[in-house]
Amino acid sequence: MTSRIRVAVLFGGKSSEHAISCISAGSVLRAIDRAKYEVIPVGITLGGQWVLVSDDNPILSMSASEQPTVLPNGSSVQLVNLDGQANLEIRDAGSVVLTPIDVVFPVLHGPYGEDGTIQGLLELADVPYVGSGVFSSAASMDKSHMKAILRDAGLNVGSYVVIADSMWINEKDVAISLVNKLQYPLFVKPCRAGSSVGITKVKSADELVNAIEFARSHDPKVIVESSLENVREIECGVLGGKTGPRASVCAEIVVHGNHEFYDFDAKYVDDAVELIVPAHLSEVVQARAQSVAREVFTVMDCAGLARVDMFVVDQDIVVNELNTMPGFTPISMFPRMWAHSGIEYPQLIDELISDAMHRGIGLH
Repeated sequence: MTSRIRVAVLFGGKSSEHAISCISAGSVLRAIDRAKYEVIPVGITLGGQWVLVSDDNPILSMSASEQPTVLPNGSSVQLVNLDGQANLEIRDAGSVVLTPIDVVFPVLHGPYGEDGTIQGLLELADVPYVGSGVFSSAASMDKSHMKAILRDAGLNVGSYVVIADSMWINEKDVAISLVNKLQYPLFVKPCRAGSSVGITKVKSADELVNAIEFARSHDPKVIVESSLENVREIECGVLGGKTGPRASVCAEIVVHGNHEFYDFDAKYVDDAVELIVPAHLSEVVQARAQSVAREVFTVMDCAGLARVDMFVVDQDIVVNELNTMPGFTPISMFPRMWAHSGIEYPQLIDELISDAMHRGIGLH
């Protein structure tokens, strides 16, 4: 009998998206084909410790009362390479076990996971992994670099100002002056965060400083964008592969209730969002959005998977953000869009792992 492919699923991490990573990983672990894959769940605590986690651990789901957290109370895990073979070194009560692994699925969102750091570690360990490489992960995670690269490629990314840490500390008046040249209302965001963490919609100049300070509590570098009002917010999933990027059907996000935008609570807590899959778009607009999504994937040198967030402004498409490891929770758009495009969740996971193993590591 052919042995199963051994896949390490990494989740948790040191970012503010720790809880969402746990929930995403829980969904992956429940859906993955156990007849084909031998799965080793590895949680990363908020302090950065790697620990072995049971598949049925309650930290892999979200309750109304608390968010899941990886705790440092499991067997300690390290990634090591011996004679060209990647292994997990598992330590427990003085014993040490080396477990070879074939591929890693880093279900990590945000800094220290989606930003090229884990990807660099996995490259050095000579182990294939799901998703984009070091450069693409790092550049896509940083909204300022992502927008600059896409704008240079001729894509519409809207108007924005970047406030570096040194500028805010030493030239706060200059930073505020630059921002005030944008058209209000504005969105103030951490440059390197996701899941709508740290974002504020600002309607007047007297709200600006507090919003910037709030964003800086998540990232010292901040991006401020002009809000596009009364537009449609859509998303499109992209899968890489030997034949080039493929785009899913598009989905639309409609926010209800007291939420003015697609913030963390609207996404994960209050059930205040209507997720329309597929989006009710004309064939022309959907084809244009899919084309833009594929172009973003190519320009940013992505691999494996990505979700491109866009706005429909009349007949034009404005790129908002790019996620190289989009959410895999039960309500996440990426798997839902692909399900409506003919690829169900278990098949999607299988395709991503197969693509990672075929692609391998190094330059492509």
